[in-house]
Amino acid sequence: MEENKDLQDDHQKFTPKPENVVSSIDDSALKDSDNLKFQNRLDLSELQQSVQKIKDEIGKVIVGQKDMVDMLIASLLAKGHSLIEGVPGVAKTITAKLLAKSLSVDFSRIQFTPDLMPSDILGTSIFNLKDSEFEFKKGPIFSNMILIDEINRAPAKTQAALFEVMEEQQITIDGNQFFLDAPFMVLATQNPIEQEGTYRLPEAQLDRFLFKIDVGYPNLDEEIEILSREHQLKEKSKTGEVLSFLTAKQISDYQNLVTQILIEEHLLKYIAELIVATRSNQFLYLGASPRASIAILKASKAFAAMSGRDFVTPEDIKRAAIPVLHHRVIVTPEHEMEGVTSKQIIKQIIETVEIPR
Repeated sequence: MEENKDLQDDHQKFTPKPENVVSSIDDSALKDSDNLKFQNRLDLSELQQSVQKIKDEIGKVIVGQKDMVDMLIASLLAKGHSLIEGVPGVAKTITAKLLAKSLSVDFSRIQFTPDLMPSDILGTSIFNLKDSEFEFKKGPIFSNMILIDEINRAPAKTQAALFEVMEEQQITIDGNQFFLDAPFMVLATQNPIEQEGTYRLPEAQLDRFLFKIDVGYPNLDEEIEILSREHQLKEKSKTGEVLSFLTAKQISDYQNLVTQILIEEHLLKYIAELIVATRSNQFLYLGASPRASIAILKASKAFAAMSGRDFVTPEDIKRAAIPVLHHRVIVTPEHEMEGVTSKQIIKQIIETVEIPR
């Protein structure tokens, strides 16, 4: 018993009291730990401010349509092109024009018609009598931002003229290559209701659009706000107050910054699993190609940057998946007749594929 008592006394002697443990910690270390804050590896503050300013400028005219505006900005940051689809009168064209106006870059608008020729878009070689040689006259495609209105009004040969320029940012005419200045972005609109006098876009053309943006009707409150603004407008110009502030150099810098956004290996695998799942889905006749997986990667990085993060999350990938994929896959004829849509199938695939943690 006396031996146990001695052991207890020794234990008490060498066991520090709680207050002694606390006092042994450096007070300065505690102070520093309280001041620790998460910091991005990349400085995205200026990019975020510019994105918000673009939204504010567009918001001077457009009521609602926040998803469309977000995807247009993400497409710009990801060096992509967007196809905007919606019924007439839901601000497809004017939103694209306002985005272009908020940027200090060259802008061209091309109205696609059944008699439009490829040379009307790309340009043509004209014989110069003074110099006795042919010289190339550039078409409206030689600009930074191109708005193509009613893209499905032009025949296939005219639509095919966009293949090279949208993918490689260059055109080849008479054996000569002509490179376009950066940034370069194509915004195209089409009406899904009216089919007479239209030409369906080939799959190769659709695949070159980063996003297909479906634009719906405004809700009741937004409709009232639209009427109120129109009433107060009087004889003023709708777009007169929209200011240009972002230069081509700044846009290129932001695009390069987006490419540096971090993405973990397990998220790359998640993107690949989503794409592979479209190829084996029984409801799909045509699955997504590797170009689609690259598009999701670029779009998810853009969404992360817009959110002020220098890393991609699964939510960024899920947000990008539907607008990137739903125009690249084809539903089997029998399921299409049953009313199944590509969006529904992609949503099901997203729910099925396990999210990495």
